[in-house]
Amino acid sequence: MTRSDGYLLDNRQSEAGERFDAFASLFDPTTFRHLDGLGIGPGWRCWEVGAGGTSVVSWLARKVGPTGTVVATDIDVSRLGTVARPPVEVRTHDVGAEEPPGRGFDLVHARLVLVHVPDRERALRSMIDALRPGGRLLIEDADPALQPLTCPDEHGPEERLANRLRQGFRRLLAERGADLSYGRRLPRLLREAGLRQVEADAYFPLTSPACTALELATVRQIRGRLVAAGLATDEDIDRHLANVAAGGMDLATAPMISAWGRKA
Repeated sequence: MTRSDGYLLDNRQSEAGERFDAFASLFDPTTFRHLDGLGIGPGWRCWEVGAGGTSVVSWLARKVGPTGTVVATDIDVSRLGTVARPPVEVRTHDVGAEEPPGRGFDLVHARLVLVHVPDRERALRSMIDALRPGGRLLIEDADPALQPLTCPDEHGPEERLANRLRQGFRRLLAERGADLSYGRRLPRLLREAGLRQVEADAYFPLTSPACTALELATVRQIRGRLVAAGLATDEDIDRHLANVAAGGMDLATAPMISAWGRKA
């Protein structure tokens, strides 16, 4: 993430905590499975990029133990205070504009970060540079263009309204420099950067309580921007929030692409 007034989903907004909780429920099992597969263990030095919330940082800290290190960075570290103790080091850092917060890391991980970073190429290069030879990189990012709908089963007016608001959200993201097709390119980008043993997969939640919580928090968070841009009215948003809260809709997220590899 970058230090920019244009960033759409500010960590300091009240809904940010709800969004982080929803992301943890939706994506932590996939993230932890991949990290375990990379062999993380005691003594590892890890850099968690764009940490935002605490769930991944806390899990990493337990894995590396007292002999390891977890450097957790973000442009806004206001939600990381509760984990700022050994083995965790919390630092304010802009991955798209600054040098890495260290070198020789065994693992670098970023989840739902690079899609928002204007200089994604520099950010990815920085993360790879920070790895030791043989170190592992795991990048997980959304691909909203691959699956652009809130309701893939658009069978009624409630679903059509939900999808229209999602189109507005995607437009706001794109106007602020987000690459809505970034996730699908990750395997190729890791190979082109010289990483070896590159693999990737995707996770696509279709309906769950966490999808509902994420939709409610996101729409409330961007409500003012949608209205100001003429993409929705307050009446549209009130109706959609009531439809979601009623619990009769199948709400999806964009697929999260996970790609990983080893530095030569």
